[in-house]
Amino acid sequence: MRSTPVAYLLWFFFGLLGVHRFYLGRPISGVIYLLTGGVFLIGWILDLILIPGMVRITNLEWKTRGA
Repeated sequence: MRSTPVAYLLWFFFGLLGVHRFYLGRPISGVIYLLTGGVFLIGWILDLILIPGMVRITNLEWKTRGA
């Protein structure tokens, strides 16, 4: 299970490198963030709103897979 507070901490300190995206099981967007600096800060700011939903989706995916 992934944690929303941990995701926010990773976003705040390492978000421009996409670390929070890797943590939430989204390696492709994590690499894009890594190469573009959080898609030139716009994606980094949008993730402030999107993180809770990404955590919910990731946790649901893990539950349905039985992980």
